[in-house]
Amino acid sequence: MDGYQRPPRISSVTGMAIIEVSNLTKRYGERIVVEDVTFAVEPGEIFGVIGRNGAGKTTTVECISGLRTPDSGTIRVLGNDPQHDPAPLRRLVGVQLQESALQDKITVREAVDLFASFYPDPARPAQLIDELGLAASAKTQYAKLSGGQKQRLSIALALVGNPKIAILDELTTGLDPQARRDTWQLISQVRDRGVTILLVTHFMDEAERLCDRIAVIHGGRVAALDTPANLTAQVAAGQVLRFRTSSPADLAALRSLPSVTSVEDQDQELTVAGTQEALPQVITELSRQQLVPLNLRVDQANLDDAFIVLTGERA
Repeated sequence: MDGYQRPPRISSVTGMAIIEVSNLTKRYGERIVVEDVTFAVEPGEIFGVIGRNGAGKTTTVECISGLRTPDSGTIRVLGNDPQHDPAPLRRLVGVQLQESALQDKITVREAVDLFASFYPDPARPAQLIDELGLAASAKTQYAKLSGGQKQRLSIALALVGNPKIAILDELTTGLDPQARRDTWQLISQVRDRGVTILLVTHFMDEAERLCDRIAVIHGGRVAALDTPANLTAQVAAGQVLRFRTSSPADLAALRSLPSVTSVEDQDQELTVAGTQEALPQVITELSRQQLVPLNLRVDQANLDDAFIVLTGERA
């Protein structure tokens, strides 16, 4: 699993959106949580909704799944309005929420059997449990499952109705690195079953490895929408330099360099993103300031760097 690679995208056969969100706005009292959000999800893709905690990601997908009522805007899921016509969607959309739990004493098999009873044509519980690597834990009570096993069970419950769409919200929060990579593999397997996935996450590496396209949510609005590679190339192409200096640097002078696209100071470590010419120009400018870069690292830009440039903050 350590060498996990993002799977190739499965192209849409119809070219038509399976989820359409247009000008979605949601308020809690006077506070606007989601404002004028618009995007579309194509059949067969893993579509990511990323942003820092509190950006409005979960509220957006809860509106899409019909759990919250928007104040304005339109949502269509498989052509249906999840607020006014939810019945057709209950068996076509599987949802794994960020905050969800089962009774402590229910076993894995009992939980999957229970959820299967809600659908007219469910998946075979035993087969689903086996495919998701839960066979050895089928008789284990929920309270005794590990974090990774609970996430596998969450995926099983989202899939037991044979949905066309799976909405997965912050699926790997709290998991150790190996469990996260195992879960990434499971998400890929879900897509291979023909399920379109709407994936909500604040982990940039997760979105970069899994998603075909990404909507960056910042302050309740869509800050950018594109493939991970294009988002990175648009705002943070070239190099990323990370280093410390023995005394504070003139950040304005660094930002003014023609090769530099952004400069961030995080706990006295500078992160400078720019073109391939950034390294020599930054070194020259630091020399002019009589500073030496300490613990200098030169990396290629990634989605995390692009997110910083797009939003001005870390995820």
